[in-house]
Amino acid sequence: MNLLVVGDSLCFHGPVGPLAADDPRLWPSVAASSLGGVPELIAGFGWTARDAWWAVTGDPRFWAALARADVLVLAVGGMDTLPSPLPTYLREGLRFLRPDGLRRRVRGAYLAAQPYLSRLLDGRPVALPPRLTERYLGDCVRAVRALRPGLPVVGFVPPVHRAAVYGYVHTGRAAGEAAVRRWAARYDVPLLDVPALTGDHVRGGHGNPDGIHWGFEAHRAVGQALADMVRHVDRVNT
Repeated sequence: MNLLVVGDSLCFHGPVGPLAADDPRLWPSVAASSLGGVPELIAGFGWTARDAWWAVTGDPRFWAALARADVLVLAVGGMDTLPSPLPTYLREGLRFLRPDGLRRRVRGAYLAAQPYLSRLLDGRPVALPPRLTERYLGDCVRAVRALRPGLPVVGFVPPVHRAAVYGYVHTGRAAGEAAVRRWAARYDVPLLDVPALTGDHVRGGHGNPDGIHWGFEAHRAVGQALADMVRHVDRVNT
């Protein structure tokens, strides 16, 4: 079975850094290999449910891969819950500052301040408000089901982190998870319990030193659990 995965950097980031999308140690490859298929990964750093919606509507790679997919995995929602002391449009706009020296100084100052601001503001605002996470995930499912009725869709419960860059603050995760669960219930989307699979791994410091991304042990666990879930969904649908 071929997997079409739309996700964030947890899809392609390993214990040291980012990897090529087809690296066999990453969870999309682990899952697809277990299912006897291939993965198609469309993902980016910090992608939220809104970025997934933009990919569904604006990325021709997604349109091509959708025709070949046996299951769609919406592996987004986790980054939505992270603290974002600056509004997203300002934070992401830092990359456009010129000259280069100014951009580096401003980015460095923001990254230095981010842990303190995350604690001061108790993890708020988050990168994407829960109501928008729910809305954009719903938009994705409706669009895909209009084009491919009956295509199985799987979602992810937002993962946990222990990241110094966010001041170890993750107060927005509970509301984000609630939004994802409301979406899943409304659209009959099964959810992979990612925190149950990776929580101890991350909290124990066994993943990437950044406290967000996973080691290969967690990638294997997520990939195999996803493959098992997809098999179950396929049996139910047939």
